[in-house]
Amino acid sequence: MVVGISGASGAIYGLRLLERLRALPSMEIHLILSRSGEKTLYLETGKTAADARGLANYWYPLEDIGCRLASGSYPTDAMVVAPCSIHTMSAIAQGISSNLMVRAADVALKEKRRLILLVRESPFHLGHLRNMTALAEMGAIIAPPIPGFYHRPATVEEIVDHSIDRVLDLIGASDVSIRRWDGGGK
Repeated sequence: MVVGISGASGAIYGLRLLERLRALPSMEIHLILSRSGEKTLYLETGKTAADARGLANYWYPLEDIGCRLASGSYPTDAMVVAPCSIHTMSAIAQGISSNLMVRAADVALKEKRRLILLVRESPFHLGHLRNMTALAEMGAIIAPPIPGFYHRPATVEEIVDHSIDRVLDLIGASDVSIRRWDGGGK
């Protein structure tokens, strides 16, 4: 599993995804953390890049365009960019592989592997929507972290986990999902 954390607000989504994937003993986690992602992670959570890297089996500098994740011959099951900035999403949509995060996403698309983007921006303008459409047509899953409240979340972590549970379902790792939904009748 490849996890990318870009500089968009919502670094908690990437951190929480790493924590939840780490709970799967057979999951091999490869992390790509942008410089902006490091800064946002610290500003929003107080966690450092070292903290995030400690949750991954392998991590790569954003500039390491020659590493194994940049090649389709290296087998991965999926890639999730959480959060995904509009800049990163747009570069992926246009095939501008100027860094490892974008290149790894490009490889996921060309190899027909799952690519899930937790796009963090609002509102979207027409250019954003066109890039999302192009990505969806290429096979990417656009999954903005839009919380649901039918499960009556009591904490920010439960709101975040709602979106992370959806991602885990999409990659077939839903056995680590934690749900509190009571059926909505109470």
